[in-house]
Amino acid sequence: MKSFYRDCIWLIILMSLFVNKIYCNDLIKVDKDIDQNEICDSKIAVVFGITGQDGCYLTKLLLNKGYKIYGITRKATASNTQKLFEFIKDVDIELKENLILLNGDITDHSFVSETIRKYMPDEIYNLAAQSSVKTSFEEPLHTLMVDAVGTLNILVSMHSVDQEKKIRFYQASTCEVFGKTKKFPQDELTPFYPRSPYGVAKACAYWSTINYREAYNMYACNGILFNHESPFRGEEFVTRIITKSVSKIKKGEAKYLSLGNLNAKRDWGFAGDYVEAMWLMLQQDKPEDYVIATGEVHSVREFVELAFNEIGIDIIWRGHGVNEVGIDKKTGQKLIYVDPKYFRPTEVDFLIGDPSKAKNQLKWKPRVSFKELVKMMIKNDINLLK
Repeated sequence: MKSFYRDCIWLIILMSLFVNKIYCNDLIKVDKDIDQNEICDSKIAVVFGITGQDGCYLTKLLLNKGYKIYGITRKATASNTQKLFEFIKDVDIELKENLILLNGDITDHSFVSETIRKYMPDEIYNLAAQSSVKTSFEEPLHTLMVDAVGTLNILVSMHSVDQEKKIRFYQASTCEVFGKTKKFPQDELTPFYPRSPYGVAKACAYWSTINYREAYNMYACNGILFNHESPFRGEEFVTRIITKSVSKIKKGEAKYLSLGNLNAKRDWGFAGDYVEAMWLMLQQDKPEDYVIATGEVHSVREFVELAFNEIGIDIIWRGHGVNEVGIDKKTGQKLIYVDPKYFRPTEVDFLIGDPSKAKNQLKWKPRVSFKELVKMMIKNDINLLK
């Protein structure tokens, strides 16, 4: 398996060398009504993956700071644009006019290159990714193309069109690159040991970003973000599976919740706090890489218990392994089951970040606690069922 991942990374590197020779002269298929002369004097940002959880929070942050934003979204995620506009509905109407959405794919080098050349942004945020660990095992090549080659498309394009080194680049990395590390907590110097195609692809993107920064003196940095959640988290992620299922149980629309590894422990924070760190990274005198985390660790089991507490249910546990069940202490009803289909082929049992560098240099710190995070997610999912 390790040799497979290694071969994939070499394939991606060779592809990037080929892509670097492409001369992009095809006009990009974006909103044709946009006049280049209409671009304002305020800062310009291009955000790849704008309709995801982090994209929503980052968009609101940048709009309120007066940015002009060109947000890239795949046609397949068109339904998510409604979520984005709902999220920014309280932003001043004049500021919202600074948001323009473009259809495009980060794996299309011509699209990426021409977008950067046309709008010459001050900042680029790469939030586009296939970010589900489970899906990455099912679709490893797609994951590598989007997460690794997609990042290289941006870096290659920046190097090609930005001769003055004006553009600053943020690459969204992940704690999954640490995987089976032996060092706790993990910081910027912790060796990588990814345990999924997703982690491998993100490791490739991480080192590609550093390589281009050092080779071409580009302002490019990685944010190694530990797990961060919100009411806008995708429904395929375990935290949202929990809060949505618990809400349905409260409403009588579900009888139980099935999960995988209850003992997996993660450093969970709030996405709204973490996008502030992304922005801060691009405001520094020089580009560096940062771990963004809370420095606290909680298990999936704890997340489940807190979620049920929010609807007035205390959970007690009976049994072991795949036979373990979570039971309503008051009624005796079985509410949580362990299902082996949710186990990963290679598990990552424990991840906790050390955000000391970010706290010291960026003056950043998380504000939303773990309990507050669970509470806001449960409240949102209950409201969605009304």
